[in-house]
Amino acid sequence: MAKQFQRGKMVPVPSRAIVPERDVDKSPILECRYLGIEFGGLKAVSDFNLTIGRTEIAGLIGPNGAGKTTVFNLLTKVYQPTHGTILLDGRDTHGMTTAQVNRAGIARTFQNIRLFSNMSVLENITVAMNSQMKYSMLSGIFRLPSFWKEERVAKERALELLSIFDMQHLADHKAGSLPYGAQRRLEIIRALATNPSLLLLDEPAAGMNPSETAELMENIVKIRDTFQIAVMLIEHDMNLVMNICEGICVLNFGQVIAKGTPEEIQSNPTVIEAYLGKKKEG
Repeated sequence: MAKQFQRGKMVPVPSRAIVPERDVDKSPILECRYLGIEFGGLKAVSDFNLTIGRTEIAGLIGPNGAGKTTVFNLLTKVYQPTHGTILLDGRDTHGMTTAQVNRAGIARTFQNIRLFSNMSVLENITVAMNSQMKYSMLSGIFRLPSFWKEERVAKERALELLSIFDMQHLADHKAGSLPYGAQRRLEIIRALATNPSLLLLDEPAAGMNPSETAELMENIVKIRDTFQIAVMLIEHDMNLVMNICEGICVLNFGQVIAKGTPEEIQSNPTVIEAYLGKKKEG
């Protein structure tokens, strides 16, 4: 039997969105207002509105081709929106680059694992900390004490992150030599190394067996509780989504067709039709 996770009660906020009850007295970490993008006149995403609480585990689901990864690409500025607004912790991200959005607090993983396979596990994590290191170019070139101090701090932080997921013993292994599930965990740890306030996971359970998926669910909840951040995931494994997500947004043909708690989404006829198709009468 699948492990039952304690989900927060969702309550309305003045914007008519719903957030976990524990976040209701805090400003949302993410607000998307009428967000959209067109490619050659084709609306890939249109009027996307979403609010995510500061420690919410949120789900973005929908059939293949619904526009889910496009939304992630808009949030991380892989694509610049054609219209609409993205507020990250109340700050408008208009005009920001991908790197600037990452420094502002959004980190992500991808459908296909994107690790530096020939680098060690530790190096994969410390490379994500470069923007946080406080030494001059001169210190780096001449390997001055300030350089080594920052390198030591980064290594200690990387080992600390690995230990949270019981992977510290793999620090010196090549990333490409790890089993699939461990590579997935490493990619999440590398994203966490950038100190995000919002972690985006794009199909984190893809290719995992049931035991790996169960461990992933525990890790996502652990991430939220340990770092007190929000997590938003795209996922096709409905058991995972319904077990740990508190608020769920459903996309179809680039438009939001439903938002609500897992219980509301499971019983929503529009969602059921989008996934299963409309029954023929007769």
